[in-house]
Amino acid sequence: MLIDSHCHLDFPDLSVEIEDVIARAHSVGVERMITISTRVRRFGQIRDIIERFDTVYGSVGTHCHHAAEEEDVTLDEILALAQHPKVVAIGEAGLDYHYDYSPRAVQAVGFRKHIAAARITGLPLVIHAREADDDVADILEDEMRKGAYTAVLHCFSSGPELARRGLELGLYLSFSGILTFKRSDEIREIARSAPHDRILVETDAPYLAPQPWRGRRNEPSYVAHTARILGETVGLDEAAIARVTSENVLRLFSKMPRPAKF
Repeated sequence: MLIDSHCHLDFPDLSVEIEDVIARAHSVGVERMITISTRVRRFGQIRDIIERFDTVYGSVGTHCHHAAEEEDVTLDEILALAQHPKVVAIGEAGLDYHYDYSPRAVQAVGFRKHIAAARITGLPLVIHAREADDDVADILEDEMRKGAYTAVLHCFSSGPELARRGLELGLYLSFSGILTFKRSDEIREIARSAPHDRILVETDAPYLAPQPWRGRRNEPSYVAHTARILGETVGLDEAAIARVTSENVLRLFSKMPRPAKF
């Protein structure tokens, strides 16, 4: 059993053939998927998908790219939507200084609002971090002093210091197709240094397809290939990496029911 811990099935690249996308995932042993929210105002699209497909779960949140667009989204709104029985996470939210689509101060306010939602609900926060390692780590540490919460640094492509500080806070690291790229030696080294009980695997589909599909549209079925490379990186065979990463997903996203056969 494999779980794609982060994909975007509501995005047009995937939604136009969602039945086939999900069927292909199931055919290679990807039994569950978490489709991640990027706009609270479009949560209806997430809700439609998770209510339609038994094996798909979701989150609620505003991506930092859209922080200014959804600056008026309240904590109470997020909390209310998070009560849906198949919403298993908050986010994704965080900081992105590469594109700066929203002002950095607005991103930070939104990030802290989502951490508060994670703390109150007990659901894990899905964190986006790009070229903002120090500020992400500082906010995570500051907020942890206010009260405990759980989180995952998704699609990990940051440096070893953010990995270290995140792991010290009890966070998880999720690895995407970036791990398979030829020049991703540092990411593979970070994966090797992480405890086995803190690593996840994801696609971030429709983005970041792993080798040998790099440059094409990504989809959840490809997580099987990324998992295999992650296993080779950390010294686990295919069965072991599937078991370890699935167990980690079920522990972190604990609102998701455990499968009877797992």
